Amino acid sequence: MAKKDVPSGKGKGTQAPALKERDTRTLGKLVGLADQVAQTTLGGREPRIEIPTRTKSNTVWNKKRGILQMGQATAERELFNLSQAKQFMQTMLHASTIKDLIEAQKTSSLRGVFYKAKHTVAGTKENTFDTQDESDPILEDLEVALGALREELHIFAENRGAMVGNITLVDKGDAIDCRRMGSGGYALPSIVEPDVIQFSKCEADFVLHVEKGTVWNRFNEDRFWEKNNCVLTHGAGQPPRGCRRLLQRLNQELKLPIVCVLDCDPWGHYIYSVIKQGSISLAFESTRLAIPEAKFLGIRSKDYDACGLDEAVKIDMTDNDVKRAKEIAAYPWFAGHKGWQREIEHLVRNGFKMEVESLITKDISYVTEEYVPQRLKAQDWLE
Repeated sequence: MAKKDVPSGKGKGTQAPALKERDTRTLGKLVGLADQVAQTTLGGREPRIEIPTRTKSNTVWNKKRGILQMGQATAERELFNLSQAKQFMQTMLHASTIKDLIEAQKTSSLRGVFYKAKHTVAGTKENTFDTQDESDPILEDLEVALGALREELHIFAENRGAMVGNITLVDKGDAIDCRRMGSGGYALPSIVEPDVIQFSKCEADFVLHVEKGTVWNRFNEDRFWEKNNCVLTHGAGQPPRGCRRLLQRLNQELKLPIVCVLDCDPWGHYIYSVIKQGSISLAFESTRLAIPEAKFLGIRSKDYDACGLDEAVKIDMTDNDVKRAKEIAAYPWFAGHKGWQREIEHLVRNGFKMEVESLITKDISYVTEEYVPQRLKAQDWLE
């Protein structure tokens, strides 16, 4: 009887999967990182790796491009430094896991990579990782150290967000008609690069991005995307990378304007800022995530009076809310913008926040049938 090939790829008769050009480059960077550590050690010097710092002080506002970018500052991670030894070990463990994934041509979730590296160090009671909160930042450190995207490291995150509308996608060879996604919509994956997702047919005029799934449900149930010829998305609050990347691709490749409907509070303003300019922690990815042309349609601080809302919709601002609002007003991209300065000043002067759902007090479909259509027609938004 003929022997069967061993599925792991390590048995006789099984050939290793052919690597894509992108994977070959990433693998070369990983091996280069390991070689650097080995050569340093063999040369009698302390093993160390250099990691670009992902901090506010190492973030540069590129006014011309309208995005946040990472600066040149780096920090060394040393094996024989007591405060850094564990992170050094964790970095090398994750690098080894990524090498295995690339060579096997397989992917893993952030959670899966955490468990792959999690074990008790022999002869001790010390774990390599205790929580995923330790693991995820190490993976981001590897991204910037290698100059490689998470997708190039064969790692994906949990799906968050959804989409419906007048567009057809091809997802790993499967045609996805977003006009026929029912009440749940197309779940946005974390990896949405062109080699995974292609745009097939699109009649939409713009993308309406809303903050939460609860609001998205109202727009979808009312068939807003059909009546207003758009694509409708949400990112379950702070949109994950997959959602932001897809929005950017829709904007850059299909030239669709991105219009945002978010809460009237510092958190809603921050979400818009991240979509538009990028974030401090992911400044190294701004070129593939930020959408400088994104528009903030609402809801706005003027809407309590303009829409005749009920007193009950007010949510008192806390001292932390006021502090955060002033911090956001000082962002370089908002500091010189009169419209945003007025908006945030009005919010603080009001002394209360409002959620998009507050518009339901007018009518269950007021936001989809009156508020957003009127604002779109008047081009009443902030940029």
